[in-house]
Amino acid sequence: MLPPTLSDLLEFHAPLSAVQREQGGAVTLLTPGVNVLALNATFLPADVRGVDIAAVLDWHEGQGVPPLVATVGPLVGLPGREVARVRVGHAEPASSAGEGVVVEQVSRLHLRPWAEALTRTHGTPGWGEGLARQFAARLEGDRDFVPLSAYRDGEVVGALLWQARVGGGAAHLWGAADAGVEVALLRAAAALAPSLIMSRQEHEPVVGSAGEVVHYTLLQL
Repeated sequence: MLPPTLSDLLEFHAPLSAVQREQGGAVTLLTPGVNVLALNATFLPADVRGVDIAAVLDWHEGQGVPPLVATVGPLVGLPGREVARVRVGHAEPASSAGEGVVVEQVSRLHLRPWAEALTRTHGTPGWGEGLARQFAARLEGDRDFVPLSAYRDGEVVGALLWQARVGGGAAHLWGAADAGVEVALLRAAAALAPSLIMSRQEHEPVVGSAGEVVHYTLLQL
């Protein structure tokens, strides 16, 4: 069984992925042409003894993708190279609004500027087109997801994908050009539901909660 934090990430990302595979308590998502870590990783249970790691490696190799795994806490008992950490927890809306920033819901037919803004804020602008193409297909008819774009002086400066949950929402894919844009995005997401669970880079604490750290590691066996 996966830890609750990984199950939460899966609930958010699985509908957006191209492939989902389960094996021995581990769950793999694969999404070619998209550079989102959670959409191209195998989520491991806390106890990996029931997981055939060799089969996981063989499957990744067969797909021509790196054997990336996600765990709550550092990977234990298997050799690997950590590539990223993400802190997941509940956020509280900021008390002040982002000055000069307007946030609007984006039509699924106009996801390209949204995707370009998201990838640009994470330093990978070249991946925007592929992300927009993948999400346009996956979000069609799925009303649980709401893409939000932040504008300043007519320019898209931030993006957030909100998912409806029972009693709240989630935002594990988002990015902002600066703190003012971040405040505006989070306030807009908080207006959609009273509770918001979200992801941040590990060095940026989640407001309102210490959260749990998810480690992304490339297996090296």
